[in-house]
Amino acid sequence: MSLSSTLVLGLIAGGTILLGLPLGRLRRPAPGLRVLLNATAIGVLLFLLWDVLSAAWEPLDAALGALGQGEGGAGPAVGYGALFAVGLAAGMFALVGYEAWMRSRSAPSARRFGPGAMTAGELRGSTTPPAVAGSPARQLAFLIAVGIGLHNFAEGLAIGQSAATGEIALATLLVVGFALHNATEGFGIVAPLAAEGERPSWALLALLGLIGGGPTFVGAALGHGFTSEPVSVAFLTLAAGSILYVVVQLMPLAAKAKRPTLLGCGLLLGLLAGFATDAVVTAAGV
Repeated sequence: MSLSSTLVLGLIAGGTILLGLPLGRLRRPAPGLRVLLNATAIGVLLFLLWDVLSAAWEPLDAALGALGQGEGGAGPAVGYGALFAVGLAAGMFALVGYEAWMRSRSAPSARRFGPGAMTAGELRGSTTPPAVAGSPARQLAFLIAVGIGLHNFAEGLAIGQSAATGEIALATLLVVGFALHNATEGFGIVAPLAAEGERPSWALLALLGLIGGGPTFVGAALGHGFTSEPVSVAFLTLAAGSILYVVVQLMPLAAKAKRPTLLGCGLLLGLLAGFATDAVVTAAGV
């Protein structure tokens, strides 16, 4: 398959993330709906966490199996194990640092220049980009988009590699499955905004969609040129670490509402949505 055709597949797979983003513009959702939206997003992210960890573990599991049967050395198992651990840690602590940076940049300066009239120094506001600065819900939406973007980059690599090796049927099937996945991921990104009743602009939704879905297109382009299982593992574990951190951030918000029934329903709904969208790929034995 040509590079241009592969890029179209990557664009389709990543572009469907835009379908779920408009839910973030709900006007003042009821408290119960907010809890349900937040819990459903957690369920979707929990599925993604399982999905990326399973895919990242496969090469290590194969290397360990070969070692146990005496068909391979310890090198591949040790290498993939180290890559798995480092990627997971990097994905998690990169978001820790990223969130700390956003908070420090968006916080108003504690330094005062008075007494008397306000000086020019006091007029200096946040150095955080306007799109990122704002409420904790907005910052959390950006964290989710970054984690999902890493995950979608690995998906793009799979699409590009399948297309480059002539497995057109497999590449098309992957696009269908990933496109369905990304539609639910778009909802997961904006759920914190909807849950807090913050109505984002269309420009902000487009930016979040670009961060979350754009890497699918980039991954498809790069995957068409080379095949690298270690690179896929690296990005999958980076995604897993970041998604895990985001889930930890979302859970206290869900528990704070003290609506266990809605929390359970939302978690179940999100998990089932994730597995349902995975059914196309799984049924084909991919």
